[in-house]
Amino acid sequence: MPTLLLVRHGRSDANTAGILAGRAPGVHLDDTGRAQATDLAGRLDGVRPSVVVVSPLERCRETADLAFPGVRAVVDDRLGECDYGDWTGRRLAELKDEALWAEIQSRPTTVAFPGGEAMSALFARVTAVVEDWSARVAAEFGPWAAWAAVSHADPIKAAVAGAIGLPLDRFQALIVNPASVSVLHRGADRWALVSLNGLAGPVAPLVPQAPPAEPGGGAGVGAAATT
Repeated sequence: MPTLLLVRHGRSDANTAGILAGRAPGVHLDDTGRAQATDLAGRLDGVRPSVVVVSPLERCRETADLAFPGVRAVVDDRLGECDYGDWTGRRLAELKDEALWAEIQSRPTTVAFPGGEAMSALFARVTAVVEDWSARVAAEFGPWAAWAAVSHADPIKAAVAGAIGLPLDRFQALIVNPASVSVLHRGADRWALVSLNGLAGPVAPLVPQAPPAEPGGGAGVGAAATT
């Protein structure tokens, strides 16, 4: 199965202000975020995803345009941010005093945001989008193709946790910073986490390549160690 590059959008004006933006429209990359996304394009030199699948929110689409110029981008609503409901637009410093905050950190699978989405629904849709697009890319471009998903911190953490079998109530243990790249590779029977929260350096060495075929068509003992 293909390699998946999970890219978080660059820093947004809501990140700078300490606001939980959620699905609110009109949240854009700030100057630092645009610079991060532009720098990311250089880090991705030598990596050509077959497709870039993007959250519908502006900050992700802006990141995709800067980080993957010339690559086909497709919006998939399942990569959108969690719907934080009544919490949308509130300051994080205030939300930390809410009783629900502790449960979000320790038992997120039991949480539904007031007027918004249950975390279990987020986990389900993210797992589905990863499997769906991986199968589509493999069918169209082959098992050693790569694709990218440009999304948000919680969906990316959920994708990584689901792929590697980390209990979803532990997904908050994962750190996903703005403009980071996390790399998952699917072998014959399971996902492997190649890199988490990469913030510097070239990405190409982290993307497994098809092993060279030996005479007679064999791959050779150990040649597919990444799977």
